[in-house]
Amino acid sequence: MSGGADAQDNRSMRERMEAGDLYIADDPEIGEASAKALDLMAAYNATSVRQASLRRELVGQLLGSVGEGTEFRPPLYVDYGTNITIGARCFANFGLVALDVARITIGDDVQFGPNVQLLTPTHPVEAEPRRQKWEAAQPITIGDNVWLGGGAIVLPGVTIGANTVVGAGAVVTRDLPADVVAVGNPARVVRHLDDPAQ
Repeated sequence: MSGGADAQDNRSMRERMEAGDLYIADDPEIGEASAKALDLMAAYNATSVRQASLRRELVGQLLGSVGEGTEFRPPLYVDYGTNITIGARCFANFGLVALDVARITIGDDVQFGPNVQLLTPTHPVEAEPRRQKWEAAQPITIGDNVWLGGGAIVLPGVTIGANTVVGAGAVVTRDLPADVVAVGNPARVVRHLDDPAQ
């Protein structure tokens, strides 16, 4: 395992993945978890707006936990689903991508515009371990009452504080505090919501 991981590490690839360490995804246990998620995701994405109870049942099976009154407009895309927890009264417009190799934790009353991406996977910068298919992931945390505008991208390891607004198309490369508006690539704070002078 030169260039990618310690040869003395006896953990399964899934154990390595869940610990946030380098792993290779061609493990049967990881493959089965992914296949189960893809089956549920395909079923969910094939539902009609008139099938609200079926949607609720399927998304409850797909995700780790889903709060009351939370809605996802299909299509919804995940890696495993089980690493996602989302609070109550959230709304995700069409095309949410939540790649949950690591945990994605979402608070209450969060709104996602269309085509938002929450990306926990990372890959080595060095060529050889990447060629050997090593990868890892870092968690994403989104606080209560955050609004992510259409096409916003949140990168691995990022935490976004409560009440923050992220503008459409922004790329969030590092943590954002609570109560701000952030825009651009990379996202930068342009307004503090608790500052009456702004």
